[in-house]
Amino acid sequence: MSGLIGKKVGMTSLFDANGKNIPCTVIQAGPCVVTQVKTEKTDGYNAVRIAYNEKSGKNIGAPLKGHFNKAGVNPHAKLVEFKSFKDEKSLGDSITVDLFAEGEFVDISATSKGKGFQ
Repeated sequence: MSGLIGKKVGMTSLFDANGKNIPCTVIQAGPCVVTQVKTEKTDGYNAVRIAYNEKSGKNIGAPLKGHFNKAGVNPHAKLVEFKSFKDEKSLGDSITVDLFAEGEFVDISATSKGKGFQ
């Protein structure tokens, strides 16, 4: 299962061939950087940890600074781990939307901001 990290940019709508209005969410996905490659031998399972949304290293703790320095990349805001990545990746590789084919269906999960009773 390959994956990519992104963020919601906004909403728009498209019209199909019959003139039906279809609401669409616009997502800015990638580029993401590989920060760790986990293997069966070292970690007990296979996975790839990727980072998204580069940010200043001023507000990052020492353990994360060490993690990013080991990978040779600048600090990022979001880290996600994907098990059984499709292709072989190495530290510092960049992953873009070229990972997906045009017209391919994707599964998306998100975290809500949780604004309460607003």
